[in-house]
Amino acid sequence: MTITIAPARPRVTNPVNPYRDNVQGKANEPITVAGILDRAHKEIESSVIPDWSLEAIYDRLEHNAPRIAVIGGSPDHPAHIMDPGTGARAALAIWKQGGVPFWFSVPVLCDGTAQSNMGMSYSLQSRNAIAEMIVNQMEAHSYHGAFVIQSCDKMPLAAVSALAHLDTLRRRRGEAPVFAAFAPAHVLKGGTIPPDVRLELELLAADCRAAGHAEIAEDLEDTMQYILQCSSNTAFQGVFIRAVEAGILGEERHKAIEKGLAVNTCDAKGGICAFNGTGNSSRHLVAAMGLAHPAVELLTDPPTSEQVDAVVADLVTLVERPECGVASLVMQNMSNAVRLHSASGGSTNLLMHLVGAAVYAGYRFSIWDLERIHQSHPVPDLFDYSLTQGRDIFALAKQCCSGDIRGMETLIHELVNNGVPMDLDAMTVTGTTWRERLADSTNLSAEGVRDNPVILAKPRRAVSGVDVLQSNWFESAVVKISGMPERQVNFFDEQVATVLFFETEEEANEALLDICLLENHRHERSFAEVDLRAMWRHNAALLAANGGLDLAGSPTPLEIDSVENLDYVNLFDTMVKTGTLKLVILIAAQGPEAFGMPEMFTPMQFVNNNRALRKIATIVSDGRYSGVSYGAAVGHVVPEAARGGDILRLRTGDLLHMRFRARRIDLLDPAAFRVDRLVPDTSILSHRDQLAAERMARLAARRRRVAASNRMTHCTDASMGVVPQDVWDECDQSFWDVASIAGVTA
Repeated sequence: MTITIAPARPRVTNPVNPYRDNVQGKANEPITVAGILDRAHKEIESSVIPDWSLEAIYDRLEHNAPRIAVIGGSPDHPAHIMDPGTGARAALAIWKQGGVPFWFSVPVLCDGTAQSNMGMSYSLQSRNAIAEMIVNQMEAHSYHGAFVIQSCDKMPLAAVSALAHLDTLRRRRGEAPVFAAFAPAHVLKGGTIPPDVRLELELLAADCRAAGHAEIAEDLEDTMQYILQCSSNTAFQGVFIRAVEAGILGEERHKAIEKGLAVNTCDAKGGICAFNGTGNSSRHLVAAMGLAHPAVELLTDPPTSEQVDAVVADLVTLVERPECGVASLVMQNMSNAVRLHSASGGSTNLLMHLVGAAVYAGYRFSIWDLERIHQSHPVPDLFDYSLTQGRDIFALAKQCCSGDIRGMETLIHELVNNGVPMDLDAMTVTGTTWRERLADSTNLSAEGVRDNPVILAKPRRAVSGVDVLQSNWFESAVVKISGMPERQVNFFDEQVATVLFFETEEEANEALLDICLLENHRHERSFAEVDLRAMWRHNAALLAANGGLDLAGSPTPLEIDSVENLDYVNLFDTMVKTGTLKLVILIAAQGPEAFGMPEMFTPMQFVNNNRALRKIATIVSDGRYSGVSYGAAVGHVVPEAARGGDILRLRTGDLLHMRFRARRIDLLDPAAFRVDRLVPDTSILSHRDQLAAERMARLAARRRRVAASNRMTHCTDASMGVVPQDVWDECDQSFWDVASIAGVTA
């Protein structure tokens, strides 16, 4: 059946209309709009009779019909390869609702592709670059609002930041508020290891055992339990390289297995990867801000015309509603976003991006304001996510598509049921509040999913989220303690660790792939024997008090006096075996100004897939992190090395007291520790000026490997969102002057 559309033609009554007052836009743009609609009509084989003409488009521009940009991403990112269909549906829906559709795309860097190469030094900067491009295009062509095809990595919060920034700017100028709806790309189904490749992996594991390397075989078998995705390919790569170094795996066989895994990783229709990293954490967070429409929030396939129509039908109702402007939605929903991010086990990276969004919106907001919200009320862990047990985000999307639950609406509902103060009167992109949306209880409860639920009604544990750490040698850092099981936290909390220092990620990766790493440090006696003996006394006593179990829950012999007569070699080996030797893999000079703040995912994966290292190692860096390791992944250290932070002065052998539940990591006085006293002291750092100067010189030379055009040298630090300094300087309101957040006191 064919129909002719007779739109109600909503208008923006605000007096600012460059298309009315300047004829050039009306001369240039009708052909672009007609071209978009013509292609859209052809793309989806629409049954709608085209009623657009250059004259009709001119009239809508003249009379200030809502000019809405469909913002997509570059098709060299897996999440954007289906943009043409979604964009076409959005353009037709916007025209049908009386608006004027435009379409532009921004480059979207894929973090998976950028891992372990120079691309990682551009990843975070791409967030600010995307925000700048969106503001630039929206301002240059005077668009009122946006339909954002949301992908992953830095694009979602870049778009939020840009549109919030623009909303605030336009209101200062007396113009109409900027409105937007986000339509996240569907979830990409994780790959499956083909039977022939799985057989090869099993044979390789057998070969490793036969060669006397059972630990490599076990690490390989552990990795085979995960869904196949780009990140698990990195895990496999780490194990393969160790097998190559051990002389078990030849180059030709290595590449054949690697190829068999790689080409079976991604589904042809693309989407956002199924693990709960930055991509899906961004999905959840944008939804929590009220910006993602529920009709398209969690899908397993690209959205249908009906679903896109539902988004646009609500979107056009937001015209000239200040309470529904993007900056307003961000600020109204800030506490909801922080608490939902915690409950869903979201990526560590998102703390920085959430702070950045508030700053772009024009408010003075830092990691400490976010921490104030986080610590004001306990948020339980309501997300039973697992990459090995069939509970990835694709499984969650299937549960939503089947109508059993309602995505983040369900999680908000369960947070309220568990006593968490959520702001249900905050507005959302539907033009209604959360309270109005949740009034319909149909399929709202998490108990609608009986088989393998991801969202829970009853918490897995009482705490969740990412914590902000302090120290006597840094101002702030972040760690995702909630991502660690209680036994794992017990295995590292209050322990004393010795530093293993690396100036670059490349150095760390090379060392972590060395199958003789620990043996080399034992041979070189990298750590003073007196420190190891003191560490044994302290760490073994704590582990014994916690039940004497290792990370796997197996009993570990921890007789305190049993090592008195052991020489250095046997003491070292005993401490590795029992997990009483604790290492901090410290990777410096990775901050925004030093090297673009790359994500330390690769070294973390190399630790995770090495059973000897993972029970003794914690990684600390001024670089970024998305998740956790078997130890802990501490990132975003401020001040960074490039700004003179003391991370530049630490060195191998220094002693750190890791107090995760107390949210501290302190440098210890070594002399006091050797007589069994824990005395935080940084005086030894004052004698390392020459060391710091030498490292700073190498840092400055290394920074030149990053293009001068893309260096983050005029940005705030990680605690303030790593936003352009000018954006921070123009923030003219304190967040707390306008925020009213349940459960938070002054």
